Amino acid sequence: MEKNLTTGNVLQTIVSFSLPFFMSYFLQTLYGMADLFIIGQYNGVDSTTAVSIGSQVMHMLTVMIVGLAMGSTIMIGRAIGARRKEEAAAAIGNTVTLFAILSTVSTVCLLLLVRHIVSIMSTPAAAASGTAAYLRICFLGLPFITAYNIISSIFRGMGDSKSPMYFVAIACTANILLDYLLIGGLRMGPVGAALGTVLSQALSVLISLSVILRQKHGLALQKAYFYPDKQMMASLLKIGFPIAFQDGLIQIAFLVITVIANQRGLNDAAAVGIVEKIIGILFLAPSSMLSSVSALSAQNIGAGKPARAKQTLWYAILITTAFGVCSVTAMQLAAEPVIAWFTRDSEVIRLGAQYMRGYVWDCILAGVHFCFSGYFCAYGLSMASFAHNFIAIVCARIPLAYLASKYYTDTLFPMGLATTTGSGLSILICIVIFLQIPKRLQTAEDTA
Repeated sequence: MEKNLTTGNVLQTIVSFSLPFFMSYFLQTLYGMADLFIIGQYNGVDSTTAVSIGSQVMHMLTVMIVGLAMGSTIMIGRAIGARRKEEAAAAIGNTVTLFAILSTVSTVCLLLLVRHIVSIMSTPAAAASGTAAYLRICFLGLPFITAYNIISSIFRGMGDSKSPMYFVAIACTANILLDYLLIGGLRMGPVGAALGTVLSQALSVLISLSVILRQKHGLALQKAYFYPDKQMMASLLKIGFPIAFQDGLIQIAFLVITVIANQRGLNDAAAVGIVEKIIGILFLAPSSMLSSVSALSAQNIGAGKPARAKQTLWYAILITTAFGVCSVTAMQLAAEPVIAWFTRDSEVIRLGAQYMRGYVWDCILAGVHFCFSGYFCAYGLSMASFAHNFIAIVCARIPLAYLASKYYTDTLFPMGLATTTGSGLSILICIVIFLQIPKRLQTAEDTA
């Protein structure tokens, strides 16, 4: 399970590590895509909107869990790179304990807040009950969702990005089959979509645990490592919390845009929801590169190879930029046919194509600042990553989307374009951070 990522050709290492990452993200995103696609085949716009809004809320929670777990990936990666296996084992044990507590508390709190969440989202009245039902079931399954992502973060910190891909592939297949059974066969609507997601995640967790018990990973996981250690917990949270908070803010910004769209009517809400799912697929390359840069750079920093970590950053930026250009070209030419995969409503297709043609430009720019974020996080500078995203959201993404909604009431194109300006601002800030804090990066390297 453990793999050394500090030697060999850098580009080849990035590709071999990030491709399973990419496929894992693709399959995980396919969960929501499958729900939305299948619900659109058997139910009306109200159910499509309910699943769209509910899955956006769940996506935000999942992204925050993954962000918090990044602290574990980086801590484990550094320890493995420095050949400190006892420290890696302690990080794994404390990670399990920390997230077991967080998932339990979060489940209880979120179940109590379902009605408020539906209201805050400005959910159209026709979709309110379906959204609430979807969220209740998904919140009950939050421990399984958390467990899968934590197990994956541990594997990746040890240099293994393939095992999580296999786990999610099984879960995704199960989810699609369950969706057709529960939504198509039993006509359970949004409730069926939520049940399919939770049950498939539970299956993924059971399979991954069985693999862990059978594999020889070279780490002695003693009971003592599962008892909370203040210093280890503090280190995990110091790295992971700013990332989780940053990712949460990004998702909140998208949710705010969704709320703005919801206030424009059911068709606008459905169009934005569908495009968000498609963009989720296109953002897989930037997202996988962010996580790959973090994991690869963390091991190289732990091994005392900062130049190799920097080289990883530049290659990652090149790869994501090329992918972004291809995505923009494809969506400018074929937005309507792609939107039509998820709905038969001509007005939703028209509005969705407008939103997509503006939004898709963000695939290029977001990829660049995602790579910078991964690099900063590997050095333990997750607050730098949080800072540029926060400024971009507050100063550009949300206010420009609001203004676009108010001044361009007959099209969603300007709202989509507003997201791109936020990423452009993030890149500028990232460049400044990268150029102006070399001493701080050197200090982080000396103490790694």
